[in-house]
This record gives sequence, C-alpha cells and structure tokens, in this order.
Amino acid sequence: MSAMTLGAGGFALLLALMGARIPIGLAMLVIGGLGTLLITGPMSILNSLKTLPYEHFSSHTLSIIPLFLLMGQFAARAGLSSAMYQATNDWLGHRRGGLAMSTIGACGAFGAICGSSLATAATMTQVALPEMERQGYRGSLAAGALAAGGTLGILIPPSVVLVIYAILAEQNINDMFAAALVPGLLAVGSYMLAISCYVRLFPASAPSKPKAALSDRWHSLIDVWPGAAIFIIVIGGIYTGVFTPTEAAAVGAVATGILAATRGGLRWEGLRDCLLETASTTAMIFFIVLGASLFNSFLALTQFPQTTAGWIVNLEISPWVVLAGILLCYLLLGCFMDSLSMILLTVPIFLPIMQGMDFGMSPGDIAIWFGILSLVVVEVGMITPPVGLNIFIIHSMAPRVGLSEIFTGIVPFLIADVVRIILLVAFPTITLGLVYLLY
Repeated sequence: MSAMTLGAGGFALLLALMGARIPIGLAMLVIGGLGTLLITGPMSILNSLKTLPYEHFSSHTLSIIPLFLLMGQFAARAGLSSAMYQATNDWLGHRRGGLAMSTIGACGAFGAICGSSLATAATMTQVALPEMERQGYRGSLAAGALAAGGTLGILIPPSVVLVIYAILAEQNINDMFAAALVPGLLAVGSYMLAISCYVRLFPASAPSKPKAALSDRWHSLIDVWPGAAIFIIVIGGIYTGVFTPTEAAAVGAVATGILAATRGGLRWEGLRDCLLETASTTAMIFFIVLGASLFNSFLALTQFPQTTAGWIVNLEISPWVVLAGILLCYLLLGCFMDSLSMILLTVPIFLPIMQGMDFGMSPGDIAIWFGILSLVVVEVGMITPPVGLNIFIIHSMAPRVGLSEIFTGIVPFLIADVVRIILLVAFPTITLGLVYLLY
C-alpha cells in the first residue's frame, strides 16, 4: 500500500470513527499512531509520543487557552451575562423585536468575554428566554435569536478556536484577533437587521413593551461598565501592543476574578468549581490538540495534503469554485461536529489548497482571510438543520420549545448568514482592513 493511499484511507477511517461517536481526540491519536507505525516503524512512533506532548504543551502561546477559559468562568460568576442583557434590554427593549435584539447584543458581548459558542448559547438561554416568554415573544423567534447569538462566541475576540487556528496556520494571534473583529460586529448587526425585518413581516411574534425610564437605562450601564472596561482593556491592549495575547488573557482573568469576588459570586466553593471546570475543559482541548498533532504528522508523512493540493491546483478550476466547495464542506460538517474538532481536522488539508490558488493575495493574507471565513461557516453549520449543535443545546435547556419551532425561527438568521458570507468572500478588505491598519 502506497503512503498516499494510506493517508486517504486514514482520513476516511477517521470520518467513520467520528460517525460512530468515538471521541475525535482519541480517534485522531489512534489513527495517527497506527499510520505512523506502519510507515516508519515502532521506534519512530515511540519517539513521537515522547516528544510531541512536551513540544506542544510547554509552549508559552498555549497558556492563553486556560487563561481565557478561566476568564469566561469568572465572568459567568460575576453575573456579567445578566447585566449585559439587562443593559441592552433597557436601551432596545421598547422597540418591536427589541428584546430579541437585546439578546443578540448580550450574546455578542458575553461571547467576547467567554469565547465559547456553546457556553454563550447555554448561558444566555437561562438569562434571556424566560424574559422573552414573559413578554409574549413567539418561541420560534426567541429560540432562533438565542441559537444564532450563540454562534458569535467563536468569532468576536478573544476566541479559543481562533487561537487554535492561528497556531495551526502559523499566523500571529494579534492579526487573527484584528481580522475577526469587524466580521464579528457585522454578524451582530446583520442578526439585528434580520430580527427587524422578521417582526415587520410577523408583528405578532414580538410585542413591544413600554420604554424604560432614562434613569433605569443609565443605571444598567453603570452595572455593565466593569465588564465593558475589562473587554476594552484586554482587546485594546492587544491591538495597541501594550499586552501580548497571553498577557492580556492573564489580565482579563485576574480582573474578572476580582469583579466576581467583589460582587459576591466567587466564594471558595465557586473558585474551586471555576478552576476544576477550566482544568477539565483545558484537558479536553489539549487532548484533541495532541491527537490532531499526531494525526497531522501522519498525514505529512504520507504527503496526502500536499498531493491533494497540487492535484486540485493542476485541475485549473477557478479558485472561487474551489473555495465554494470547501465552504460547503464546512457547512455540512458543522451540522455534526464541534468547531474545534473541525478546524483541527481540516485546516492541514484545506489551507495548503487555498494558499496554492491565485486569489490576488499573499499566502499570509489568504491564511487570515480563509481562517475567518472557515470559522464563520463552521458556526453557521452549528445552527443549520437537521442537526445544528446550538439548536439542540437550547432545546435540551428549554424542552418546552419544540425543535420544529427552533428550526423555523433560525431561518431569518441563516439568510443573514448567507448574505454575510457572500460579503466576506467578495470583499476580503472587510476581514483584512483592520489588520493592515494596525499592523
């Protein structure tokens, strides 16, 4: 069996194991190990297992992951999700559909702090869904706004998946954060516009409420300003070069920890739970990264990514057709896989293909632009029927809202996503403009 055939077979076997619900980290570790064993012999695989964990996890760069995860845990304990929702509700809630718009705004703000789509969807469902139901919002619109708002966690910096992509693609984390900011804000704006259009067509789905008093509005801003200040300090410090991303993560974790303690949400038991949850999530991510490293080393030995990239480039197909095919693949995979697993699995194969194409940009710019595009499409997959992980997260937390209702409510947001993806593909400056401006 040739190395190329072995690589293709290993990739197909990995997809089969994932379909059988084998944890992806374990599947990649086993297939990568066996494949390397068949190609290079037992001593090589033993050497890889001896050196790979140290090479990866002794890296100063990866310490950003547990720090941002801890920051998200502290933010939840500090009640920032409730404060952000209340503030956006006070300022937008009187408009028709304003409560749903408030949910989108709060999801974007909380996602910027916690960096996790699933965590954002789960947290904001607890905070926002009861209030929207109390105000008489139709279940489809309420659940659809929560599912779509949850996807903002992966894109608006800081984002753990964005950090992992930067490491995989050998790109500067600062550049990736800068590239993600405008598309993230565009996502928030497009979702709010989708809600505005939807409630004009179906006014009964979102009743309006009385306008909050000006004093209540300013009071809600006072409650939310510490969280906003932390975000500005962390992200502003990264963009202006005051902090490295790792230093910014440490500053953010300490600041949110102090905020949670002063607000009474972080006693010794809470601190222990935050540390244990952070350690558990970090271990899961690092195990997947270890499995992906071994699997990608195996693929590199087979020359499968390079050969596939060369073959596609030699077909002389339009680069835009190839990009559309890759994005469609991400959309389909996003229905069944979490975003981190998908990025680790596909980037070593798809990125060389993209960088071999002529898009009128340098390979570095293509890597940044493609990274943002792939993350956007991956998250769209998480709200796309028939699976959509975010949809099932919300349904599990609010079983009173039927799946058919959620699938109906997600349609306007999917339309907004399609328009947004077209804009990002057609105008790479939306993604790269802030990178050029800052760096």
